[in-house]
Amino acid sequence: MGMVLALYDPLELQLELKDLQKDPPALCNAGPVADDLFHWQATIMGLADRAFARGVFLVSIHFPPDYPFKQPKVSFRTEVFHPNINSNGSIFLDILKEQWSLALTISKVFLFICSLLTDPNPDDPLVLEIAHMYKTDRAKYEATTRSWTQKYAMG
Repeated sequence: MGMVLALYDPLELQLELKDLQKDPPALCNAGPVADDLFHWQATIMGLADRAFARGVFLVSIHFPPDYPFKQPKVSFRTEVFHPNINSNGSIFLDILKEQWSLALTISKVFLFICSLLTDPNPDDPLVLEIAHMYKTDRAKYEATTRSWTQKYAMG
């Protein structure tokens, strides 16, 4: 049995963390939970979309040992009424699945998530009923999103 080499030097994550703290993406902040560089918590707040306005959304990020060659697992801890985010907080976003690329950073991931929140993709949904409502009754969708934001993201 040979030595097991660490797949990854956490330097990449330390560099991303420094960049994030120096130049955070609009509306987001993030950092390690305790001293675990592979587990971060983030907050997304104050989205311009009025359905999410004044909400503070907690997001959990788990980096695999071979990051950035594999994508991080990103999930919402705050309940969100959205066609592309399910009740477990899973996010249906191609860059977090098969479209992951070494060119992506966690800052760019946040930009994609913020964009998805305010501009859902109902044609490729994770929650069919919400996608249907978004397509057929936008006013009801926005009202429900607003009430979920008040209930879960403004405590």
